[in-house]
This record gives sequence, structure tokens and C-alpha cells, in this order.
Amino acid sequence: MDIARLVAKRSTCLRRAVGAILVKEKRILSTGYNGAPSGIAHCAETGCLRKSMSVPSGERHELCRGIHAEQNAIIQAAYHGVSLKGATLFCTNLPCSICAKMIINAGIRTLYYASGYTDELSERILEEASIERIWIEGKGEEERL
Repeated sequence: MDIARLVAKRSTCLRRAVGAILVKEKRILSTGYNGAPSGIAHCAETGCLRKSMSVPSGERHELCRGIHAEQNAIIQAAYHGVSLKGATLFCTNLPCSICAKMIINAGIRTLYYASGYTDELSERILEEASIERIWIEGKGEEERL
């Protein structure tokens, strides 16, 4: 999780910095952080549309220039031809419902996360898909991976 937190520092989001890493057989396959797509102006340059519209966290994901850390990690793996079947995701936040659907279809089986997220649908579909979810924040170092 420390690596996911480090990756989150690259985030260009003005509201929340999120980092994600995908691991398989103790090897990092891909990383991602949230922010605007490549070649697109960052929110620091344009302002935050969600903030200006008072959109609460966990709602109306389409009203954002940025792409989520989990999405970026999955896209980077696809871009480089890396299969995620059976992989584990470490993410600083519990994924939203859009990311949860991508996680399911990418074949990711386990998810470690440090903070919650206000998206009830995400929890329900991850449960239904039997994605193992492990909250690790607040545990001692000896209990972390």
C-alpha cells in the first residue's frame, strides 16, 4: 500500500489524490493515479468542474476531466499487453462503481484498499462478483503485505 500512496502523489486531481498498483505473483504489473488523460489540460489549469457544480463525492463520475487511478492502471496494463487475470489491486481508496465494473471484467480477484468511498453500488457489485476486498488502514505493519 505504501507504493500506491507514493503513486497517488503524482495525481493532478484537486479534490482527492488516489494511487493504484496491480500485482501478480509478487510483481508489480502496472500503476495508475487519477488525473486528466495524456495531452489534456489538468484541472489545476482549467479548474474543477465537479467543485464548481457542487457535485458530491461518489456521484456523477462523468462530470470530471480526470480518469481514476484504477482505470489508469488497467489501461496501462492493456496498452502494454499485460494480462490482469488473477491479479491483485492495491488502491488508496475503495473503487467507484465504474472502476468496480472494470476490475471485474479485467479478471482482478483481490482488492486491498486504505479508505472507503461513498458508492454503495460499488460494494454491492464487488460482493456479487466475489471480488475479495480487504481494508488494511489502521493495521500494524506486521499485518500489512
